[in-house]
Amino acid sequence: MSLKNDILQKIAASEEQIGVIGLGEIGLRLAVAFASAGISVIGFEKSAERITKVNAGQNYIQDLNNEDFSRLIRTEKLRASANFSELSACDAIFICVPTPLDVFKKPDMSHIRDSCEAIADNLKKGTFICLESTTYPTTTEDFILPLVEEKSKLKHGEDFWLAFSPERVDPGNAEFLTRNTPKVIGALTDDGLEIGQAIYKKIIDAVHPVSSPRVAEMVKILENTYRLVNISLINEMALLCGKMDINIWEVIEAAKTKPYGFQTFYPGPGIGGHCIPLDPFYLEYIARKFNFDLSLINTAGHINNMMAHRMTIKVTSALNQHKKAINGSNILFLGVAYKPNIDDYRESPALKIMEEVIKKGGNILYHDPFIPKIETPSGQLFSSREISMELLQNADCVVICTNHDAFDPSFILNNSLLIVDLRNAIQEPSEKVYKL
Repeated sequence: MSLKNDILQKIAASEEQIGVIGLGEIGLRLAVAFASAGISVIGFEKSAERITKVNAGQNYIQDLNNEDFSRLIRTEKLRASANFSELSACDAIFICVPTPLDVFKKPDMSHIRDSCEAIADNLKKGTFICLESTTYPTTTEDFILPLVEEKSKLKHGEDFWLAFSPERVDPGNAEFLTRNTPKVIGALTDDGLEIGQAIYKKIIDAVHPVSSPRVAEMVKILENTYRLVNISLINEMALLCGKMDINIWEVIEAAKTKPYGFQTFYPGPGIGGHCIPLDPFYLEYIARKFNFDLSLINTAGHINNMMAHRMTIKVTSALNQHKKAINGSNILFLGVAYKPNIDDYRESPALKIMEEVIKKGGNILYHDPFIPKIETPSGQLFSSREISMELLQNADCVVICTNHDAFDPSFILNNSLLIVDLRNAIQEPSEKVYKL
């Protein structure tokens, strides 16, 4: 029997062993999805804390069901391990590790490299490997393929298969979960594509194949760059409307009535999360190799990067209107997550505004029902305060950075001296509310 037929038969019988490297926001969701489909899954992690939590049945991902997660651990469908030699038992391996930027805004490939080296050291013949981490186009064929082949001494297309499938996770979205979010996959060979589709179709309703990994890699970059450009556009429009005394929110509601040719985006203090603020830099990195200038995307990134500074100016101006200086004022931030109703503050604009306020002498407090503690980019630590009349009334300025459903706009309005509303959370007109 050929290696391809062997793995396809295992997949058909749900006898394949799945390995997921990286048990963060993406990896743990994927591992749970496969385990919930009745497949045995090993999650590989370097973090001892995560391994302990997973094996104790303690879920740390907000959208996952705690009882279902605990059941998967009890029934031994899912376990976590720091022993990467166990990769040798896996028929399919999914790489879901972080892909941050370094201090020079270039892709940091160290986590992907470490994962591939661990795979190569323990790679058995007949294994399917798929990268899900966001990266620049050509990573799979130009970075991963030579690394794995050289270190493992195995031949791609004969001994193993390599593919890329971009993660599509929207934390806090109750409508689109793993099962009903279409999945894009591109492989280096037709056999790899067939195997990848067979595996993913067990946990995802619609799998969309493309001709190559570089196409699939570009799909992810396009999706998030599209959002960056449009959010930056609406943010710049909002800033102009503010100078012209035009309500940008009323403009958007009116524009939404057009039944074609317009998609709604909303302004805010900036873009957060792991993907949208970072993806354009991946694209810029590879574009340079092709001597191509991404002028539009660079401009959109510049607009986004400036938003935190401009929001600090807005806070300063609002205080000045009330005859107060930002230096020495108590500034209360409501919401530090990068979007509503989630517990993730990666790249959150709130933290960038906080840092600027601190540099100007402001005293920082914050409340977020989802995030008990934060660390700013410069390393300062803060704990969330319980929201109360006293907390609001003692603040010289309340800054609404994230519009969580748990916030009561009327309570905030009635008990605050001054509000800078960066999310249009306060609908009632008031002289003490300053909008974006």
